Amino acid sequence: QVQLVESGGRLVQAGGSLRLSCVASGRIFSSYAMGWFRQAPGKEREFVAAISGSGGTTGYAGSVKGRFTISRDNAKNTVYLQMNGLKPEDTAVYYCAAKPGGTYSRSGYNYWGQGTQVTVSS
Repeated sequence: QVQLVESGGRLVQAGGSLRLSCVASGRIFSSYAMGWFRQAPGKEREFVAAISGSGGTTGYAGSVKGRFTISRDNAKNTVYLQMNGLKPEDTAVYYCAAKPGGTYSRSGYNYWGQGTQVTVSS
């Protein structure tokens, strides 16, 4: 079992930046691929970014590529999502997710956090 706790979401103006954090329980954090997903009101949850267990492989949704950066600190059991150039359409609840095995993936995540709200005003 892995427990995930996100933080860092808040109200921000368009063009601004935020850094989300997700702390995971467990002793073998590096054995999990990690991902960030988001869900806007009335929409399905969508992939945002993911990173392999070692941190060597990352990937992004087209809508955030070049603006968001995913990273991880395995010594701190933490994954981050740096979000720059925020747009009103980035408004959503952002979820952290973990997948055993460590291989980079955009789907099939087993463990989810409770989410953190990001609101971007125009």
